[in-house]
Amino acid sequence: MTGSSPLAALVAALADGSVEVVDLTSPLSASTPVIQLPPEFGQTATFALEEISRYDDRGPAWYWNNFTSGEHTGTHFDAPNHWVTGKDLADIASVPANRLIAPAVVLDFTAEVEKNPDFLVEVDHLKAWEADNVPLPAGGWLFVRTGWAARSHSQETFLNADENGPHTPGLSPECARWVAQESPVLGMGVETVGTDAGKAHSFDPPFPCHSYLMGSDKYGLTQLQNLAELPPTGAVIIAGPLPIVGGSGAPARVLALVERG
Repeated sequence: MTGSSPLAALVAALADGSVEVVDLTSPLSASTPVIQLPPEFGQTATFALEEISRYDDRGPAWYWNNFTSGEHTGTHFDAPNHWVTGKDLADIASVPANRLIAPAVVLDFTAEVEKNPDFLVEVDHLKAWEADNVPLPAGGWLFVRTGWAARSHSQETFLNADENGPHTPGLSPECARWVAQESPVLGMGVETVGTDAGKAHSFDPPFPCHSYLMGSDKYGLTQLQNLAELPPTGAVIIAGPLPIVGGSGAPARVLALVERG
């Protein structure tokens, strides 16, 4: 690696702080919020650790655990086969490695969501943002910032449900279709428990982000943190899901490289 190579320049930029690594991942613990489906459906597991040994007679020099978790618990990566529309497409272990590093744009809707937790992003919002900034990145991520990550300390406030179901922001059905079928992005990232809005069970089609994105061989990243630390354009995302063979998704460590100064 020569001093003038792109990788050497990146290493130097990381060392001098001109490129910062921002962690977008929500730590996994028993208190990490999980989606709750109606009781007639199967439910995802919360994260749990089972101690194997801790410097004791079960293993005198080492500490380690088994863990249990749903594939879609915490910050996680949705593979195309997660939804029936993508059932014949890639599992999480088959997502090409070169698609795990990609540019991102961040669209900020926190003001709208503060006024209305059921706020829906429309196609016109995205086109207006493109007109004022840059086109959505080909082969990159569309991140939707809503401020919802601030609620992640509590299952109740994060899901924000009442007798009518969850109230969380997301995309309208037409916007989800446009992002999946007409935009050049490889996927979408959100701060909420899933890529769809809380009321998406009543949309046509139901859960349109899942339906359109997965069916278009695109991806979802959910329960992201620290999107406020990213610029609207210019960040590079490293998304590292566990490569579970046959899996529909996996918990992921998601990092952003951001130029500073």
